[in-house]
Amino acid sequence: MTPESLTSLEVRLRSRPNGDPVVANFEFAEVDLPSLSPGQILVRNTWMSVDPYMRGRMDDVESYIPPFALGKPLEGSALGEVIASEAPSFPVGTTVNHFAGWRTHAVLDAAEVTSVDTALASPEDHLGVLGTTGLTAYASLTEIAPVRAGDIVFISAAAGAVGSVAGQLASLLGATRVIGSAGGTEKARRVVEDFGFDAAIDYKAGSVAEQLAEAAPDGIDVYLDMVGAEHLEAAIGAMRTGGRIALVGAISGYNAIDAPKGPSNLYNAIAKRLTLRGMIVTDHLHRFSEYVPKAAAWVADGSLRTETTVVNGLENAPEAFLSLFRGANTGKLLVRLH
Repeated sequence: MTPESLTSLEVRLRSRPNGDPVVANFEFAEVDLPSLSPGQILVRNTWMSVDPYMRGRMDDVESYIPPFALGKPLEGSALGEVIASEAPSFPVGTTVNHFAGWRTHAVLDAAEVTSVDTALASPEDHLGVLGTTGLTAYASLTEIAPVRAGDIVFISAAAGAVGSVAGQLASLLGATRVIGSAGGTEKARRVVEDFGFDAAIDYKAGSVAEQLAEAAPDGIDVYLDMVGAEHLEAAIGAMRTGGRIALVGAISGYNAIDAPKGPSNLYNAIAKRLTLRGMIVTDHLHRFSEYVPKAAAWVADGSLRTETTVVNGLENAPEAFLSLFRGANTGKLLVRLH
């Protein structure tokens, strides 16, 4: 049974953005929660993730994941506590991971959640370094664009959630030099001093290609792309023969009204025999059992350092999401609900 009179506050998509999203594209609604059926649980959400890929779901276009529906609650990774249960495998008090974020409470089938071992790491780490964020970095650098011993690696958005983890993983996987790109002198400093990169470039300070050539005069072997545009073109230009590129995101073009231009030097991918491969983390969820024990050990011994930017309150979730596109976060951006 669901406790009587319990409601959930949820964030809905009110309208589809044209270019940059704004707070007016979102709306709040309070809804009554249904009674639990056998096999269901009631979760009180405690943490939720906001991620750049969600911008694509705000457009009504076909993609690898369905668009958000107007007037319906948004979705996203979240962590919460079971407060009522009709599923014996998830008793009251269990911490669970699920995809019904952007709301304070959710009634879910047991098949839609996974239990979280809070003794392994802090709860929020299961939405960051031990969650799909970390798995994105790991699968990208071990399968999509595998790092080999002695490689020189370039990571875009290196102060962000995936990038800050990816640079450290590259070193752990045998790279001899890891270069990160970030926006602003302070973020570039933190990429080196806090996340252990060997060098950082500030894309706001000048040409990415020129700065990359200075940081890697002998070229690069692996590039993890989350930006697209100038960054991808610079990386193709710096690639050594046989280089590998993991195409994870292209945040520079997510809010573009007109289709962004592709790299002008794509022919170099032929001449250099490069591999450019797209990466969607849901194709790699089966590797969680391999990745999480390794990452938890690295976090525990200090080999893998993490950073979390926290925004408090569901009412501030839309603005938190918008701040991603201004580069306001360092590391993983999370919203604390309770």
